[in-house]
Amino acid sequence: MKARGIFILISILIIGVVALIYPLWNNVIWFMVFFGPLILIGYFDILQRKHSIRRNFPVIGNLRFIFESIRPEIMQYFVETDTDGRPINRLDRSLIYQRAKKVNDTAPFGTQSNVYDIGYEWMDHSMYAKNRKEIDHDPRVMIGGLDCKQPYAASIMNISAMSFGSLSKNAVLAMNKGAKIGGFAQNTGEGGISPYHLQYGGDLIWQIGTGYFGCRDKEGNFNPVTFKENASIPNVKMIELKISQGAKPGHGGLLPASKNTEEIARIRHIEPHTEVHSPNTHSAFSNATELMYFIKQMRDLSGGKPVGFKMCIGKQIEFTDICEAMIETGIKPDFITIDGGEGGTGAAPVEFSNSIGIPLRDGLAYAVNTLRGYDLKKDISVVASGKVFSSFDIARLIAIGADTVACARAMMLATGCIQALLCHKNTCPVGVATQDKRLMKGLDVENKSLRVANFHTQTVYSFIELLAASGVVTPKELKRVHINRRVEMDKVKKYSEIYPLTEVGSLLKKPELQHVTN
Repeated sequence: MKARGIFILISILIIGVVALIYPLWNNVIWFMVFFGPLILIGYFDILQRKHSIRRNFPVIGNLRFIFESIRPEIMQYFVETDTDGRPINRLDRSLIYQRAKKVNDTAPFGTQSNVYDIGYEWMDHSMYAKNRKEIDHDPRVMIGGLDCKQPYAASIMNISAMSFGSLSKNAVLAMNKGAKIGGFAQNTGEGGISPYHLQYGGDLIWQIGTGYFGCRDKEGNFNPVTFKENASIPNVKMIELKISQGAKPGHGGLLPASKNTEEIARIRHIEPHTEVHSPNTHSAFSNATELMYFIKQMRDLSGGKPVGFKMCIGKQIEFTDICEAMIETGIKPDFITIDGGEGGTGAAPVEFSNSIGIPLRDGLAYAVNTLRGYDLKKDISVVASGKVFSSFDIARLIAIGADTVACARAMMLATGCIQALLCHKNTCPVGVATQDKRLMKGLDVENKSLRVANFHTQTVYSFIELLAASGVVTPKELKRVHINRRVEMDKVKKYSEIYPLTEVGSLLKKPELQHVTN
């Protein structure tokens, strides 16, 4: 007999036995308190047509959905090892938590990594290590080119783009106060500048996406007037035009009407309670030359603040076109942020997260090499963004050619994120990625802001220790030759071999470009 038939037979027997015994013993009805709901669930399962497993296996078929819903927790706490968790393994998460809480972050009994696995990486140390006291413990990068009137001294590590709306107001407040305490910058994300970004006075990088939230007209086009108003806010130190992000490059966003509250609509300059689409491309420009003039327009409107753009490298010829447009127009961004295909987001189509966009290290090496080839790197700072969790991650990216780094998920973890993987459901249990006020209350701003500041301070200090161990004094001295990667069991390559440096000016071959640069 099949499970459905067995259930029907048992349910009839239970109801029959209770009916027969009830006249003799009234208390038998209490059995139905337990069996009654199960019988109702079972017949509902049989009658519904959406799930085959519930129709064929009434009651017990529901266990499949229960186990599936708690699978992430089971994997994270009982199945995964310290090194194989995804997207962030337990070792990295623990390191972030320890530094955020300012507790012992050392490891006992040696590395858990298999140093002979293909892909294992390490950094060269020097027998003539430097004294830490010789190194600046708060390394800064001055961002701003010749046309920038208000250059910004950026920390070596800052908070990457995360919008209010994706993050709760408490998470935004905690990160902003942490940035203020630690002396680093918070990127607003493309959702605009909220009051929570301004409350504690932390430095801001205002990100502008294809929706132009915070500087758009009623048709969704760029509005110079509202842009100038927001760009003039003293807390805004830099302006970042988002062309694409690593988690979903070439894909626009969608703000559901249910999430488009009066407050969010006011911040984003949109109509509340309506569904709002962010296009997958910009309307303010359609080619590299127009992009350069748009950057100039934003820099002029902002009073000369550093303006740059963020992108995940896709078609490499398009980045080459941008470099050539810089030379032809004489307009250069103050910085370029390179995001990797492994970047995070609150929600993205699986195909875009998994199969679109060049990974960060490859994209960063290509971007830096191209800038060098056109002799532009000396004028433009490069920011690297994507899976930055430790000081080695910082050192590796700076060795490739980045000037600073930005991290998002690490800062979320420092703010209390437990990698529940519920960012897209508005049910984040720790109040980081939700607009549910009941869940938001669990995130204490004062406590978490200190943890954000601690994580930054401790990680930068660890980076200083790596510099000292490598025998260098400044981040600029880190080169690709310092980083090693095992490519086969018996073969190791340096990053200088994997990502060979392009000679400065070697791409200036076109006569018209040579004429412009002379």
